[in-house]
Amino acid sequence: MPEKQIVKFTETILRDAHQSLIATRMKTEEMVPILEVLDEIGYNALECWGGATFDASVRFLHEDPWERLRLFRKHVKNTKLQMLLRGQNLLGYRHYADDMVDEFVNKSIANGIDIIRIFDAFNDVRNLEASIKACKKYGGHAQGTISYTLSPVHTPEMFIKLAKQIGEMGADSICIKDMAGLLDPYGTFDLVKTIKSEVTLPLELHTHATSGLGSMTYMKAAEAGVDIIDTALSPFGEGSSQPSTEPLVYAFDHSDQFETGLSMDKLNEASAYFRPLREEYIKSGQYDTKLMGVDINTLVYQVPGGMLSNLVSQLKQAGAMDKFNAVLQEVPRVREDLGYPPLVTPSSQIVGTQAVLNIVTGERYKMVPNEFKDVVRGKYGTTTVPITDEFAEKILGPEEASKRITHRPADDISPDLENAKKEFAEWVEQPEDILTGAMFPGPAVEFFKWRRAKQTGIDASLLDEENQVYPV
Repeated sequence: MPEKQIVKFTETILRDAHQSLIATRMKTEEMVPILEVLDEIGYNALECWGGATFDASVRFLHEDPWERLRLFRKHVKNTKLQMLLRGQNLLGYRHYADDMVDEFVNKSIANGIDIIRIFDAFNDVRNLEASIKACKKYGGHAQGTISYTLSPVHTPEMFIKLAKQIGEMGADSICIKDMAGLLDPYGTFDLVKTIKSEVTLPLELHTHATSGLGSMTYMKAAEAGVDIIDTALSPFGEGSSQPSTEPLVYAFDHSDQFETGLSMDKLNEASAYFRPLREEYIKSGQYDTKLMGVDINTLVYQVPGGMLSNLVSQLKQAGAMDKFNAVLQEVPRVREDLGYPPLVTPSSQIVGTQAVLNIVTGERYKMVPNEFKDVVRGKYGTTTVPITDEFAEKILGPEEASKRITHRPADDISPDLENAKKEFAEWVEQPEDILTGAMFPGPAVEFFKWRRAKQTGIDASLLDEENQVYPV
C-alpha cells in the first residue's frame, strides 16, 4: 500500500477565527486555559498573534498584546506559534521605517513567535523585503505571502510570478492567502499544482468558508500537493472564518491517500471548551449571525471575513445596518476605482470605510479619509492596475495628483525608532511599549494611562475621558 501523504494543519482559533466572527474580541483569559490541550493536538502551528489582535487588545480589551504572546509561549511548549504581519505596515495601517520593522520583528521573535506570515495588501514585493530580511536575521521562519484575489487583471500567471519572486527573496515557505474565500476547488488544484512544480518551498493555503467552497477547496489543494492548510475549531469555524478543523481531519484520516497525525480526542476536548464561549458571544450580540451563513455573492463582493465583521460594526455604530447590502455592492466599485487591490488589511479597511462613507453620505467620494488619499498618492505601493489620472485628480486635485510616487514607499521614511523612544519614554515599562506606541499612538497612550491608574490602585473603570483614561 502506498505511503500516505501528510496534510499539516495550522489552527486559527486564537487569531483569525475570532477576528472574522467577533471582531477580534476574544480575551487572553479565555484562551489560556485551553492552550496546553491545543499544544497536544499535533498542529503544524497555532496562529495566535498579529493581524488585528494587537490593535484590539490595546484599543478595546485593555490588554498588553506582548504579555498575551509571552503567556502563549509559556503554555505552548511543543507547537510553533505563528503570527500575521502586514509587511512594511507591521500591525498598523501605514508604512513604518525600516528600523522600526527590524525592531518589531526582533521583539516578536524574542517574545515567542516562531513563524511570521508576511504579506502586503497590494502584492508589492518591495514591501516584504525589510520584514523577510529581519525575520531571517533573528532566526524566525519567514513565510512570504501571495494575497489572492479575483479581478479582470489577476491571473494564475501573475500569482506564479509572485511565488517565484517571494522564493528569490529568501522566504522559508509560501502561503496563498485567500482572505475572502474566493478560491474554488478546481482552480485551486491547478494553481497549487503549478506553484508546486515551479517553486520548491513548502506551500500553505489559507481560505475562508464564506462562499461555502472552503472545505472542498482544501481537499483539492491536498490532492494537488499543498503541504499545510489553515482551519478553525468548529465553535469558531465556518461562515466568514476558516473551514472547521475536525471534519477535515476526519475526512483526511479516513481516506486512502492522506493522514493528519492530529488527535481527534484532543480536538474534541478543545472544541468542547470553546463551545460555551461562542454561546456567550452570541448572547452578547458580538457574534453576528450575518457572518455565519453561506453567501456565494462573496465571489462578487470579495469581502474578507475580518472586513465583514468590521463593516457590520461600523454600520451598527452609524445606525445604518439597513444599508449593509448597499455597502457590499459599493465595495467592488470602490476597489475598481483604486486599481483592483486585494482586499486585505489595510486595503480592506480603506476600501470598506470609503464604501460605507459613499453610501451613508449619499454621495460618492464626498468624504475621503487620508488613508484612501495615501493609496492614490502611491504611499502604500503599486496598485495592480494604475489608478487613472482622472480619478487621482478627483481625489487629490490636479497639482497633488501630478506628484504621485512610484518608488518603494519606505524609502521616503526616515529612521524613527529613536524618536519613538523619546516620544513614549514616560510610559515605557518594557521595551516593547515603544513599538506599541509607535504603531497606535492614541490608543496606546490611553492604554498606558489606564495601566498606570490600575497599578496605583485607582479603579480605572470609574475614570472618564477627562481623566485621560477611557472607561472599560
